[in-house]
Amino acid sequence: MAKIIVVGAGIGGVPAAYELQAKLGKSHRVTVVSASEYFQFIPSNPWVAVGKRARDEITVELRPHLEKKGIAFVAQPVASILAEENRLRLADGALLDYDYLVITTGPRLAFDEVPGSGPVGGFTHSICTTDHAERTFAAYERFLQNPGPVVVGAMPGASCFGPAYEFAFILDADLRKRKLRHKVPITYVTSEPYVGHLGLGGVGDSKSMLESEFRNHDIKWITNARTTRVEADRLFTTELDGLGNVLREHELPFLFSMMLPAFKGVDAVAAVDGLCNPRGFVLIDEYQRSRKYRNIFSAGVCVAIPPVEVTPVPTGAPKTGYMIETMVTAIVENIAADLAGQEASAKGTWNAICLADMGDTGAAFVALPQLPPRNVNWFKKGKWVHLAKIAFEKYFLHKVRSGSSEPVFEKYVLKALGIFRLEDK
Repeated sequence: MAKIIVVGAGIGGVPAAYELQAKLGKSHRVTVVSASEYFQFIPSNPWVAVGKRARDEITVELRPHLEKKGIAFVAQPVASILAEENRLRLADGALLDYDYLVITTGPRLAFDEVPGSGPVGGFTHSICTTDHAERTFAAYERFLQNPGPVVVGAMPGASCFGPAYEFAFILDADLRKRKLRHKVPITYVTSEPYVGHLGLGGVGDSKSMLESEFRNHDIKWITNARTTRVEADRLFTTELDGLGNVLREHELPFLFSMMLPAFKGVDAVAAVDGLCNPRGFVLIDEYQRSRKYRNIFSAGVCVAIPPVEVTPVPTGAPKTGYMIETMVTAIVENIAADLAGQEASAKGTWNAICLADMGDTGAAFVALPQLPPRNVNWFKKGKWVHLAKIAFEKYFLHKVRSGSSEPVFEKYVLKALGIFRLEDK
């Protein structure tokens, strides 16, 4: 009986456990190790941050659902990975042995790279975790009593820009409903070289469409922004030109700010010799395996993917839900193949598909493959995207509760977008 441990219980980890259990059955032991007792549906955090969702609507207690499927669950942070010994050391000192390790931890949020940023000990808020989103909502409620300037955006090195755009538009829509928008100047500050870059070099007509939306919603913007520090009521950022030269310095006052940080690998993963790149992301081959440790696999935000292009201010490439889903399925197939004495053959698909809410409408983008040139390069806006994201949230939470191993994006989202398996044509 092989022991397979999945570290992390997010959008990658929970489906990985369910798919492994469904593929391998009771002849092998699957264990999930997570620092939290709960699954969090991270894509809904922008709604939590303005009070459109409550914690219990987007979280699921994991233990009963995993154990119902015969999957063991350990709610402990991992202190260290003893890769040469095929063991994990947990925060309480306990040791767990594994034959295969699947790393789906997500990132460490690198607020420390910009002094004064972050929700703990800093002056900006975050929607990267549900805890952060709840803190943001509490701050937002206080802000509504005395509204004023707002700064939203992404720090240097950020790689997931979609939620920043979402939050800017959701905030705008909520303020309009409250008849307070006229009191709140909003500035979008981003390390992207232009609005709509998204860490992908743009997708379809994303630049002109998002610029138009910002104009229509009275949202100002600063791109190529190298944010250097944050104080209690102002953000300092240097705007660069296309060659990386200083164009102008900005000192932006704010009463409320949400800035996405850069990501790094979590400490326990980054500390393993030869496992990660200098930023702590897991170096993998085309089969999702570690390049050094052949029984370690990884999927999701914690894997190393090179930027789409060099930008004046560093930006990373996002890892979207469809990409993570295909990484997970590849890992499951390749572990099953290894157990059967066969060579790995399954590969993840580095395609980017995203549904982004915009308050009362939404935008969808599809980049197949993620790195240009692309077979599909598509960006559309409409009310249907807002409704599709709500439906996706409900279905994914149902998937977690029911223990389904069904691939959500493959079966539903691609069909909804009308491009099911288009990348194979």
